[in-house]
Amino acid sequence: MKQVLRSLARALDPVLELLAALLGTYYSAKYALISQRLARPAVSDDGRRGFIIIQIDGLSYDHLRAAMQAGYAPHLRRLVERREMHLHPWKPGIPGTTPASQAGIMFGDSDPIPAYRWYDKETGQAHVCSDPSVAQAIQQDLASRNRGILSGGSSYMNMFDGDAALALYTLGAFGRSRFFEGLRGLGFLVLFALNPFRSASLAGLALWEYLTDLFQRISAAIRRSTPRPLSRMFPFLRVMSSVVMREIQTFSVTLDLFRGVPAIYTTYYGFDEVAHHYGPLSKPAMRALRAIDSRVRTIDRFRRMDHVRPYDLYVLSDHGMTEDVPFAAEYGRTLGEVVHELVGRSAALREIYSAQQPANLTAVYVQQELEAIEAGFSPPFSRIPHYLASYVERHLPTDLESARAEPAAPSDVVISSSGSLSHIYLCARPEQLQLSDIGALYPMLVSSILSHPGIWLVIGRDNGRTVILSKEGVLSVGDDTHLEGQNPLDKIAYGAWAQRQISRLASLPNSGDLILIGRYDPETQRVCCFENQWACHGGLGGPQDMALLMTEPHILWPLAAVERASGIYHLFTQQYGVA
Repeated sequence: MKQVLRSLARALDPVLELLAALLGTYYSAKYALISQRLARPAVSDDGRRGFIIIQIDGLSYDHLRAAMQAGYAPHLRRLVERREMHLHPWKPGIPGTTPASQAGIMFGDSDPIPAYRWYDKETGQAHVCSDPSVAQAIQQDLASRNRGILSGGSSYMNMFDGDAALALYTLGAFGRSRFFEGLRGLGFLVLFALNPFRSASLAGLALWEYLTDLFQRISAAIRRSTPRPLSRMFPFLRVMSSVVMREIQTFSVTLDLFRGVPAIYTTYYGFDEVAHHYGPLSKPAMRALRAIDSRVRTIDRFRRMDHVRPYDLYVLSDHGMTEDVPFAAEYGRTLGEVVHELVGRSAALREIYSAQQPANLTAVYVQQELEAIEAGFSPPFSRIPHYLASYVERHLPTDLESARAEPAAPSDVVISSSGSLSHIYLCARPEQLQLSDIGALYPMLVSSILSHPGIWLVIGRDNGRTVILSKEGVLSVGDDTHLEGQNPLDKIAYGAWAQRQISRLASLPNSGDLILIGRYDPETQRVCCFENQWACHGGLGGPQDMALLMTEPHILWPLAAVERASGIYHLFTQQYGVA
């Protein structure tokens, strides 16, 4: 039987090759016309081998394996089972956030980013990575040090552009380009006529996503299993990010393949956004992952056609995600309120943890695209996008002004939280305080925070050394290491790595005077989160610490030696010579 099948396969080979050639010719002509309409010219062949990076935001190595086993990532599973790609774990470092990881991957440096949110004591400014001015300032700083891996390429739905020539929905290149800005009048009709199935599919998927979200929210409310947020804007933003933006970026990547773009990086956020609300192994999150898996299959299918250049495919995540219990839900007060009581009510408290959520960006990108569509039409047709843009501006969070405020007074305390990681800034002095300074100003502060059941680690500095405190012991790290009691990092199997990461975090210029890590239970694989989320990342403990990277068999990288995201940058520069 096997011999018959092999003979049949050999007989069909010429037919399949002819069909592939015909399809390649068809798609090449089709996308050439679309490129012309969108004012995206073809890229000349410079002899470089191209690469595509598909980032699935927030997906841990363990959670992908569980999803493959449960049937929610069928294409990725087939790639692994057929040995067309290899699946590897890797450690992105602390803080495990999208900005820090993408800065490391694209530019080889994430030192300006101590968390998703932080405070600058010298200037009195609070910084949030989803503020475009913050992202652009960071990118300028990074680009002045190293060349990005996307030089001459494209960036879609990323925090930074990696020196890409084209950057759509990329915060570090905010406002530079829009998808629909090159289309005028009949150009829209040509675009949709060339993609009628995609256009109809987009409408159907959007409706299905909205109904799915409605069912999931009602079900969660009836079961009252977790106090997940049920804001009225979330369904619309979920449809935009999980369907509309997802389809545009998938289409843009396939278009770039036919244009011959040498480097492409795109991020799918749907899994991360849903997992924060429902958990990484929940059905909503797994269904979001299955939709992303389908888009990976589409890109992979087009990648295999004949193009200007051959392409390597990489599927990776920027960090994982750990299930959690929100600090405020478990203890009835936010971390800021607890600290405020310890330092005294006379001190003003500024708690930074909810400003500038990434969902705001989705609304802004939608509004910009509607304005671009409006500019492409004359009245009366232009009134439709104008009305929709006005509706988005009135009903959704499109204000992206910075979270900055007046500099804090010397008695003030600023607390900036990102997942289970929190930075505490004591504004008595503009420089970072030593533990001895903190003890003189607030004698009981460190011991009282450490005794709280929601806290695992308190991290400070002492004469050039990093001091890691837990309820069981104290670890002092410098040129040598001193331990009193039980090692605070014994809860995790990779304590030596965590020690190096914490020491690095404490050395960053804008880290807090105290750095806190929320409680971690290795048996339940749960952490205590300082935000109102039901799965988080940014701190330490559980699946959040382990990202994934899928590579083709000919890519032989020493990923076990990678300690943080900047190590991935060096692997890319060595492989493709882009630095």
